Amino acid sequence: MGELSATRAGHEVQHGRKLALGHPEETWGWGSPAGKLRAMRRAALIAEGAALGPGSRTLEIGCGTGLFTEWFAETGAEIVAVDISPDLLEIARERRLPSERVQFLEKRFEDCDVDGPFHAVLGSSVLHHLDVQVSLRRIFELLQPGGILSFAEPNMLNPQVALMKNVGWIKERLGESPDERAFVRWILYRQLRQAGFCDVKVRAFDWLHPRHAHGPHQHGP
Repeated sequence: MGELSATRAGHEVQHGRKLALGHPEETWGWGSPAGKLRAMRRAALIAEGAALGPGSRTLEIGCGTGLFTEWFAETGAEIVAVDISPDLLEIARERRLPSERVQFLEKRFEDCDVDGPFHAVLGSSVLHHLDVQVSLRRIFELLQPGGILSFAEPNMLNPQVALMKNVGWIKERLGESPDERAFVRWILYRQLRQAGFCDVKVRAFDWLHPRHAHGPHQHGP
């Protein structure tokens, strides 16, 4: 691991510890009535995009507290869920998901030695925490022929997201980690193609953060 990567990994571990000391799902916006609906809708979009179903061997990157893992597991998929934060994984394991189908691993994904191949690799708001080009190449290696990558990520062209990711005091107040950014659609499309993916679809869905609305809303590329 290079010096820059090690620093970034250290930041993510510290960030996970800070989140775990509070209420992570509240910080992420999943705790309000609108946020809960938004999270459920996001989980359904990711699971549908990944074609999850009984027996699907699936890798979830950045599972955090296991909120989305729990919904993904309801499809009957077999899930290996990885996260760099031991503190957030402790919360995830308290969900007592079926151990015969769900395995939680403490790993930095870019160095992940988990065994493939997988039917799908997926996650919610995690790629923008990683070394993207390294991670996309690793995901491609881990997928079986015809396998699927399915993620929901923040869209830098959304003015609200741009403020959250680029204005220091806003970023800190909203519980963002120091190195995370957001994506621009056509750049992410190009990165996916360069990593070897075909049939690439990058689309926007919804707009506002739930703390500013009365209904379920979601942002993404």
